[in-house]
Parts: sequence; structure tokens; C-alpha cells
Amino acid sequence: MRISMTGRVKGKVALVTGGASGLGKSTAELLVAEGARVAVTDIDEAAGRAVVDRVNASSAASAMFLRHDVTDEDQWKSVLRDVTESFGGLHILVNNAGISLTRNVEELELEEWRRVHAVDLDSVFLGCKHAIKDIAVSGGGSIVNISSIAGIIAGHNMAAYNSAKAAVRHLSKSVALHCARKGYNIRCNSVHPAFVDTPILDEHRERFGAEEALRKLGRQVPLGRVGLPVEVAYGILYLASDESTFTTGSELIIDGGISAM
Repeated sequence: MRISMTGRVKGKVALVTGGASGLGKSTAELLVAEGARVAVTDIDEAAGRAVVDRVNASSAASAMFLRHDVTDEDQWKSVLRDVTESFGGLHILVNNAGISLTRNVEELELEEWRRVHAVDLDSVFLGCKHAIKDIAVSGGGSIVNISSIAGIIAGHNMAAYNSAKAAVRHLSKSVALHCARKGYNIRCNSVHPAFVDTPILDEHRERFGAEEALRKLGRQVPLGRVGLPVEVAYGILYLASDESTFTTGSELIIDGGISAM
């Protein structure tokens, strides 16, 4: 699925965390197709470099890869320095890296709780905190934080994930208000997908098998199927582009109708 290329982020520089696969990969590819130069970061170096190689094969020098543990503050500083030095600035940050864990509050171990919050929430805080300066210096832009429908609707067996993703939603609003108050010309919004066919569903695939897992999850969605990564990437593209210059502190729900029930 691909809609016409119109250069919607032409001339902009973007950083996409967790860009080696799934939603991050689709977002990075779409941003490049629409005119941006993109830094893809991930802990999976081989997969991340493969994404960048494919992108650069069709659009030379449009993407770079950086290994990046998003829970490490020093790595955030290093990555941002490398991006701004290589591409001359930063306009878009997509905080996409994340993990999922199916555990209810009684089953959940403290270390599991901390790990989910470190990857899904602390990384978003660190990205916002340290990227704001670079985006402001570049003339402003957009921070897009990937939350989840699980950040709005809770589940009995998603205690840590619900908590972290709900916090991303409110953190995004706080960042948006801070940037507006400071006059930085930086927008910040959160995106809330439902089930999307990415590696984050691997836990379900291992339990039920690939096809049955997608069928079972799809039955929970009013549209009758899980989403495609590119369907969420187009929402991210809107928030990253200048089409959304009056949109900040908001959440974009892309859930096939789940939250309407």
C-alpha cells in the first residue's frame, strides 16, 4: 500500500528509533519517500543497516544507521550529535522503539516492570529532553511519540505496558505545552495504534501460530483485521509534516475502531 509521493517532508531531517523493523522501518521508508533524510536507530545493527541500504539504493544518501540503546542517556546525546553533524540539523523525532509484555499485576516481576518502563517510557523522556534543543535550533518541527491503544484502553494482563503507554500519552501533552510556552515552534503528539502486523505480535504468533494469531487479534477489531505498518506510518507522516502545524498535545488513534466500542 503506497499513496502518491508528494514531498510532504522535503528538506527535513528525521530520527526514527526502533527503525530496523515493523512500524519504525515503515515510517523511515515513508519519510524518505516523501523527501526527508532519516537517521534510523536500533539495537539490531544488521537489520537496521539493511533498511538503510535498501533506502539508499533508491534514494542515495537519504538515510544513515546508528546503533542506539534508547534507555541509555549518553547514547541519546551521541546519536543526536551524530545526526545533526551528518545531516545539518533535526526537524522530526519519532520515538518508536518499544517492547510489549503480557503479564497481569500479580504475575509481573519488578524487573519486568522496570524494563518495560525503561524501553517504552524512559526512552521517550530522554528523546524529548535531548532532542528539543536540536529541533529548536533547526527552526522547529515535530516530535511524534508512539504510544498504543493500550495507553487509552486497559487490559487485565498488560499492567506494565498499559502503564508505560498511558504515561507516554500524558508526557507528550506536557512536552507540547512546554514547547509552546517556550516558543520553540515544536509540536508534540502521540500515536495510538491497535494491533499492527509487526514483530511486537511475535509473542502471539509463538503461542497460536502466525495465521491464527492474526485471525484471533483481528476478531477484536471492528474492521475485522490487524493493521498494516504503513497505515500507521501515514498518520506519523501527517504529524511530522507541516500539514499539522496547528496540532500539538493531541493523540492520533489508529485502531480499526476498537476505541469506538
